[in-house]
Amino acid sequence: MIVESAEPDGALTIRTIAMPADTNPAGDIFGGWVMSQMDLAGAIAAVERVRGRVVTVAVEAMTFIAPVKVGDILCVYTKVDRVGTTSITIALEAWVRRNRLDDRQKVTEARFVYVSLDENGQKRAIPKD
Repeated sequence: MIVESAEPDGALTIRTIAMPADTNPAGDIFGGWVMSQMDLAGAIAAVERVRGRVVTVAVEAMTFIAPVKVGDILCVYTKVDRVGTTSITIALEAWVRRNRLDDRQKVTEARFVYVSLDENGQKRAIPKD
Protein backbone atom coordinates (compact mmCIF):
# COMPACT_ATOMS: atom_id res chain seq x y z
CA MET A 1 0.00 0.00 0.00
CA ILE A 2 1.38 3.39 -1.00
CA VAL A 3 1.18 6.01 1.72
CA GLU A 4 1.58 9.47 0.26
CA SER A 5 3.75 11.84 2.22
CA ALA A 6 4.49 15.49 1.62
CA GLU A 7 8.12 14.96 2.62
CA PRO A 8 10.70 12.34 1.61
CA ASP A 9 11.59 9.68 4.17
CA GLY A 10 15.32 9.07 4.56
CA ALA A 11 18.57 10.80 3.69
CA LEU A 12 19.15 12.44 0.31
CA THR A 13 21.73 10.13 -1.25
CA ILE A 14 21.73 10.92 -4.99
CA ARG A 15 20.49 13.85 -7.03
CA THR A 16 20.71 13.84 -10.83
CA ILE A 17 18.91 15.27 -13.85
CA ALA A 18 16.85 13.18 -16.28
CA MET A 19 18.17 13.62 -19.82
CA PRO A 20 16.62 13.03 -23.27
CA ALA A 21 18.88 10.01 -23.95
CA ASP A 22 17.08 8.12 -21.15
CA THR A 23 13.56 8.34 -22.62
CA ASN A 24 11.15 5.88 -24.16
CA PRO A 25 9.23 6.74 -27.38
CA ALA A 26 6.51 8.48 -25.30
CA GLY A 27 9.06 10.90 -23.88
CA ASP A 28 9.04 9.49 -20.35
CA ILE A 29 12.25 8.40 -18.66
CA PHE A 30 12.77 4.62 -18.77
CA GLY A 31 11.92 2.83 -15.53
CA GLY A 32 15.22 0.98 -15.82
CA TRP A 33 17.13 4.27 -15.63
CA VAL A 34 15.24 5.23 -12.47
CA MET A 35 15.88 1.76 -11.04
CA SER A 36 19.62 2.03 -11.73
CA GLN A 37 19.79 5.39 -9.94
CA MET A 38 17.99 3.83 -6.98
CA ASP A 39 20.39 0.88 -6.97
CA LEU A 40 23.36 3.27 -6.90
CA ALA A 41 21.84 5.21 -4.00
CA GLY A 42 20.96 2.01 -2.15
CA ALA A 43 24.49 0.69 -2.57
CA ILE A 44 25.94 3.96 -1.23
CA ALA A 45 23.75 3.68 1.89
CA ALA A 46 24.57 -0.01 2.32
CA VAL A 47 28.35 0.51 1.95
CA GLU A 48 28.24 3.29 4.55
CA ARG A 49 26.41 1.04 7.04
CA VAL A 50 28.36 -2.20 6.49
CA ARG A 51 31.66 -0.33 6.10
CA GLY A 52 32.70 -2.41 3.11
CA ARG A 53 31.82 -3.89 -0.24
CA VAL A 54 28.25 -4.90 -1.12
CA VAL A 55 26.40 -6.43 -4.05
CA THR A 56 22.73 -6.18 -4.95
CA VAL A 57 20.94 -9.51 -4.48
CA ALA A 58 17.26 -8.60 -4.67
CA VAL A 59 14.68 -5.96 -5.31
CA GLU A 60 11.98 -6.96 -2.85
CA ALA A 61 9.48 -4.40 -4.04
CA MET A 62 9.36 -1.50 -6.45
CA THR A 63 6.36 0.64 -7.16
CA PHE A 64 6.24 3.24 -9.90
CA ILE A 65 3.87 6.01 -8.83
CA ALA A 66 4.36 8.71 -11.47
CA PRO A 67 6.49 9.20 -14.60
CA VAL A 68 9.81 10.99 -14.63
CA LYS A 69 10.14 13.57 -17.41
CA VAL A 70 13.13 15.03 -19.22
CA GLY A 71 14.57 17.86 -17.16
CA ASP A 72 13.24 16.56 -13.85
CA ILE A 73 15.74 16.49 -11.03
CA LEU A 74 15.59 12.98 -9.59
CA CYS A 75 16.34 12.84 -5.86
CA VAL A 76 16.78 9.42 -4.24
CA TYR A 77 16.37 9.11 -0.47
CA THR A 78 17.58 6.07 1.47
CA LYS A 79 16.99 4.57 4.89
CA VAL A 80 18.35 1.35 6.42
CA ASP A 81 15.30 -0.87 6.84
CA ARG A 82 16.86 -4.07 8.20
CA VAL A 83 20.32 -5.41 9.00
CA GLY A 84 20.86 -9.16 9.06
CA THR A 85 23.98 -11.24 9.54
CA THR A 86 25.34 -10.70 6.02
CA SER A 87 22.52 -8.82 4.26
CA ILE A 88 21.06 -5.35 4.54
CA THR A 89 17.76 -4.03 3.24
CA ILE A 90 17.54 -0.41 2.16
CA ALA A 91 14.21 1.41 1.77
CA LEU A 92 14.31 3.94 -1.04
CA GLU A 93 12.12 6.75 -2.28
CA ALA A 94 12.62 8.63 -5.53
CA TRP A 95 11.21 12.12 -5.79
CA VAL A 96 11.41 14.63 -8.64
CA ARG A 97 11.63 18.36 -8.69
CA ARG A 98 9.76 19.45 -11.79
CA ASN A 99 11.22 22.27 -13.86
CA ARG A 100 14.08 22.57 -11.34
CA LEU A 101 11.69 24.13 -8.82
CA ASP A 102 10.84 23.16 -5.27
CA ASP A 103 7.62 21.45 -6.42
CA ARG A 104 8.40 17.86 -5.36
CA GLN A 105 6.54 14.71 -6.31
CA LYS A 106 7.21 11.14 -5.19
CA VAL A 107 7.64 8.94 -8.28
CA THR A 108 8.93 5.59 -7.01
CA GLU A 109 9.54 3.62 -3.84
CA ALA A 110 11.41 0.36 -3.36
CA ARG A 111 13.28 -2.00 -1.06
CA PHE A 112 16.65 -3.31 -2.26
CA VAL A 113 18.66 -6.05 -0.55
CA TYR A 114 22.47 -6.07 -0.58
CA VAL A 115 24.95 -8.65 0.72
CA SER A 116 28.19 -7.67 2.42
CA LEU A 117 31.31 -9.17 0.84
CA ASP A 118 34.93 -9.49 1.90
CA GLU A 119 37.94 -8.71 -0.32
CA ASN A 120 37.67 -12.21 -1.90
CA GLY A 121 34.04 -11.80 -2.87
CA GLN A 122 32.76 -14.07 -0.09
CA LYS A 123 29.90 -13.16 2.24
CA ARG A 124 31.06 -11.43 5.38
CA ALA A 125 29.29 -10.62 8.62
CA ILE A 126 28.05 -7.06 8.93
CA PRO A 127 29.67 -5.30 11.88
CA LYS A 128 27.38 -4.35 14.75
CA ASP A 129 26.71 -0.63 14.95
